[in-house]
Amino acid sequence: MLPIATTVALRHPPLVTWAIIGINIFVFFFIQAPIAQQGGEAALRAFLAEWGLVPARYFVPGWAQAHGLDGNILPFLTNTFLHGGFLHLAFNMWTLYIFGPAVEDRLGPLGFVLFYLACGLGASFAHAVMNADSMLPAIGASGAIAGISGAYIRLFPHSRIIIMIPILFFPFFFELHALVFAAIWLIGQLTSGITALFMPPNVGGVAWWAHIGGFVIGWLAATPWLRKPRHRVLHADEGKYGCCPDGRRKHTGFG
Repeated sequence: MLPIATTVALRHPPLVTWAIIGINIFVFFFIQAPIAQQGGEAALRAFLAEWGLVPARYFVPGWAQAHGLDGNILPFLTNTFLHGGFLHLAFNMWTLYIFGPAVEDRLGPLGFVLFYLACGLGASFAHAVMNADSMLPAIGASGAIAGISGAYIRLFPHSRIIIMIPILFFPFFFELHALVFAAIWLIGQLTSGITALFMPPNVGGVAWWAHIGGFVIGWLAATPWLRKPRHRVLHADEGKYGCCPDGRRKHTGFG
C-alpha cells in the first residue's frame, strides 16, 4: 500500500522538505556508501556502531567501553540520516515527499525543521527504551517521517490520500480517508512491534517502536497548529483533485 499523493493544497514550495531529502541522499551516497566501498563490511559496521543507535550503548553497563565507544548521545539524531540500502532510503524519502509538504506549509520552515528533529529524537528514544538490550545499530529516517505522518493526520484528518497497490504487473489506484489510512498503518505497526518484543534482542529487523513513538509524538506535538493559521487563507478553488484546500470533499470551511 504505497501513498502516491495527498489532496491538501500548499501555499508555498516545500523547500525544507526537499532540503532534508537532499541531505539524506548526500549522506547515503557520499558518506555511507564510500565507507562501505573503500573499507569493506568491517569499516561500515564500525561506522554504524559509532553513528547508528545501539541501545546497549546506553542501557547495558560496560558494553560501550568493551566495544571502544563512549556515551555520546549524538546517535539519537545521526541515526535518522543513515539508511540500510537504496530501497530503504528511497521508500523513506518518498514518504517524506508525500506527507512533508503539507505539514511544512502549516508549520513554516523553521517550525518544520525543529518538528522533524524532535520527532526523530523521540522515535530514537522510543526504540532505545523498548529494545534496551539490543546490540544492533538502528538506522533510518522512518521514525522521524512517522512523526511527520502523524502530524499530517492530526492537521488534516478529513483529507484523502491517493494509494497505489500493484496487482500482478498492473497498478491499482484508489483513495483512502486519512484517518482510515492512519488506523491501518498504526494497527500494523503495533502488531509487529508487540510481536518483536518476544523475539531475541539481537535479531535484525524493522524498528517498529521508533515508528510508533515518532507517530505518537508527531500527532501530539501538532496540536498547537490546529488553530487557524495567521498566514494567507486558501481559497476554495485552490483545492486539488476535486477537494477543498484542506483535503476534504465537502466545502464546509477551510483555511
